[in-house]
Amino acid sequence: MNARVNEEEFETGVADVHHGVDVVRVFCAPDGRYGNELGVVRDGSRVAARADRQALAAKLGFSETVFVDDPERGAIDIYTPTARLPFAGYPCVGTAWLLDVPELVTDAGVVEARQDGEFSWIAARADWASGRTLRRYASAAEVEALAVPPAGEWVYAWAWEDEAAGRVRARGFPGRGDGIVEDEATGAAALALTHELGRALNITQGRGSQLLTAPGPDDLIELGGRVTFPRPPSLAWT
Repeated sequence: MNARVNEEEFETGVADVHHGVDVVRVFCAPDGRYGNELGVVRDGSRVAARADRQALAAKLGFSETVFVDDPERGAIDIYTPTARLPFAGYPCVGTAWLLDVPELVTDAGVVEARQDGEFSWIAARADWASGRTLRRYASAAEVEALAVPPAGEWVYAWAWEDEAAGRVRARGFPGRGDGIVEDEATGAAALALTHELGRALNITQGRGSQLLTAPGPDDLIELGGRVTFPRPPSLAWT
């Protein structure tokens, strides 16, 4: 289930039961479209038990949902609809933008964060993004024509659009069998690809989301993109 609430529901008060879930779109295109929707529960104490967090993440149906355990320290807890994650790229980019903090504390480690004009950036380690198969294709057209592969393997399909300029066309298929058959924008996979290629990338993923990456010192990789609020800006749960 997708967790979007339509405009009519918002205006008639359906989303007013609890304003506990902020929704942001991460890795938007230059015109503000696309991006991957992320749910963020700013007061994680309201859903303290892991089982309850998992149930809420499944109910919301986003690729990932973040629970903020300490907004000042940036301590967060990340869930897909079916599993808890020690780290994920687009949730960290979106949450850092929403909380406006210099770092996030995840189970994998401390993620550096910064804002630079229209872009929100994090710095994280590529080995936190394991478990993804990077599958190269000969052309962007081949990537765009792909059918969703069978569940069971996390596949990041990619091809060069312009190798000299570092421009990549990609699609992400989580393969978890949780209803998310294709991820619109996947930061962890972008980290893994940047680590493998050893160079800065400008990635167009999904329908048109944009992800920027750059290798940094000490095996860190920077990951950045635009973050916006969709309308309505928050969701309710019961």
